[in-house]
Amino acid sequence: MEWGRIDADGTVYVRTADGERAIGSWQAGDAEAGMAFYVRRYDDLETEVTLLEKRLASGAGDPAHTRTHAAEMKGQLATAAAIGDLDALAGRLDTLLTAAEEKAGEAAAARQQARADAVAAKEALVTEAETIAESSTAWKASGDRLRAIVDDWRQIKGVDRKTDDTLWKRFAAARDAFGRRRGQHFAQLDAERGSVKEVKERLIKRAEELSTSSDWKETANAMRDLMTEWKAAGRAGRDVEDALWTRFRAAQDAFFSRRSETFAERDAEQVGNQHKKEEIIAAAEKIDVSDPKAAQSVLRDLQAQFDDIGHVPRDAMRRLDDRMRAAEQRVRDAVDAEWRQSSAASNPFLTALRDRLAEAEAKLERARKAGDPGRIAKAETEVEQRRALLPE
Repeated sequence: MEWGRIDADGTVYVRTADGERAIGSWQAGDAEAGMAFYVRRYDDLETEVTLLEKRLASGAGDPAHTRTHAAEMKGQLATAAAIGDLDALAGRLDTLLTAAEEKAGEAAAARQQARADAVAAKEALVTEAETIAESSTAWKASGDRLRAIVDDWRQIKGVDRKTDDTLWKRFAAARDAFGRRRGQHFAQLDAERGSVKEVKERLIKRAEELSTSSDWKETANAMRDLMTEWKAAGRAGRDVEDALWTRFRAAQDAFFSRRSETFAERDAEQVGNQHKKEEIIAAAEKIDVSDPKAAQSVLRDLQAQFDDIGHVPRDAMRRLDDRMRAAEQRVRDAVDAEWRQSSAASNPFLTALRDRLAEAEAKLERARKAGDPGRIAKAETEVEQRRALLPE
């Protein structure tokens, strides 16, 4: 063989650019079996290098870990008991080391850029808050926006503590300034009791106009906004306040009563859709998986029917989806089992990759059952990465 040989006394040699090197002794059978054994060892090394290359190229592999692993493998090649083109493998490892260095540099630059972007994002929030504090008179919208800025602030990570504290003090000062201006404004409104009645008359008129609307979502929001404005307007004179409130509340009650009746009809339709989906799920759960291909065909038809059905009650959505996914997984498991039985898993590294993919898919299923969006996203990413490592 080009890359090695076994002599008459069983000594095994590998050929490299530096000449022949003894790597072991074969006494367990004929020379052909011995050569096959040591060639398989080389194939395992090459598979491991290929895996490192793919993981680094796909972004799934940590550059520092890849660099360490590749350096360790290259150091082991000088004494590796394997027959194959070790020089070519060493060259690939050199290339991999260079690529890992470049990736590590890119990652460091990305982290630095991310920090700069985070600082810029918080500075933009502070500038917006200072503008609101200085001139805004949209009291409700601006107050809501300042509260939303706090939520946005918490989502921005990666700013050093000193810079973050400085920016937060500016934001807090702007928020306090806005609060003072808003307080002064409403204090003045309270002092002007005569104008409160006019304000509430306008609110009543608007509520009465909206009371016949069928734009349920927008009108409900508008009615709630009117209620907020009503509360913010202060109290009118004691002799008219109760009468104003009775008229305003009657307009709101008229709208929300009609809305409740409409939603009751919609809920009845959704319950009917729920029953239809439950029937399809029951059929999916009874699919005969002894013939996986036929089972897969039946499942596709049931999935199409399931997807065509309209909305179901919110509290039933997750339970129905979980049952349908379980039925689908039962068919997929049968198909996978048939495929695994017909495939020769001769390469231990590929077998390990398939096992890891199965583990990732099981983790994804558990995350879906738990209903945790963060865990689901992380598990889906892991499944995609592990699938990418398998040959077509």
